[in-house]
Amino acid sequence: MTPPTPKPHSGTALTGVVVVGSINADQVTTVARHPLPGETLIGTSMVVLPGGKGANQAVAAAQLGARVGMVGAIGLDTLAASATAILESANVDLSAVRTVAGPTGLAVITVAADGENTIVVIPGANATVDADVVGQSADLIAGAAVVVLQGEIPAAGIAAAARLARGRVVLNLAPVIELDPATIAAADPLIVNEHEAALLLAQLTPGTTPPASDAEAVARLREWGVTSVVLTRGALGAIVSDAEGTDAVASPVVVAVDSSGAGDAFVGALSARLAAGDSLREAARLAVRVGAFAVQSRGTQPSYPHAGDILPEVGADHGADHTTEKIEAHP
Repeated sequence: MTPPTPKPHSGTALTGVVVVGSINADQVTTVARHPLPGETLIGTSMVVLPGGKGANQAVAAAQLGARVGMVGAIGLDTLAASATAILESANVDLSAVRTVAGPTGLAVITVAADGENTIVVIPGANATVDADVVGQSADLIAGAAVVVLQGEIPAAGIAAAARLARGRVVLNLAPVIELDPATIAAADPLIVNEHEAALLLAQLTPGTTPPASDAEAVARLREWGVTSVVLTRGALGAIVSDAEGTDAVASPVVVAVDSSGAGDAFVGALSARLAAGDSLREAARLAVRVGAFAVQSRGTQPSYPHAGDILPEVGADHGADHTTEKIEAHP
């Protein structure tokens, strides 16, 4: 696919963050280890918590002090209250969240003792967040300084939100779904992990070999035409690439208890700081610390910090005043 020319950001004064995305209830089961195919294991606990990539990112941004609005849908079932509980307590504006017939979205999450997780998502009400539904919130989306999108609602809804945005579009393409080139080109930044980057490149440049490294994946996405890219790397931090160059951003070293939702914490924190006027690198430096904070507790939204919480610091081995490292351009 050939990328179209991305539209410039509006010069109009815009404020806050609007997240257009999924709202789920998370059924979280803990196990000693993940089962093999066909194997039955005895779990150690199960709890239902609020989740969904969109809701997670909205909560993460709001708890850090951003003004946040949410566009999405919940169902007419008992899970709806669980799914929105922390959104409400974080003071996220839910006036654009519709209640529709059918179930609320559900994520079935299994967390092993080493902190690694597997997730199966059942969209439920999230599948109704199409172009028409998103269009009903056109004014809210157009007034946001940052519009945050993910891959857990229909592609038509994501594309509509990107078209309506006059501020900065943060596209976290997780999971990787088929999107039109204009939507991907609108991203500033596109946020993916290493697996998602490889899948997206296969979609954008079919027939090419997979990237041999994270740096190569970032370079190829930029070469395709993405304005800026943030590649998240878990404990290794992130790679940030835009017109100013490509930098590795180090992450604090922490003991991970549960990695589920850490990427959403990163996206929410980065979006909050971009809306506050930080540069992409400044926002990423804060976001890796928020992600590191989140993996130290179980669950997604319950693990996210509030403004004023003490975040883990990048260790002295990365340098007292330097949390980024230049990456040479891929030839």
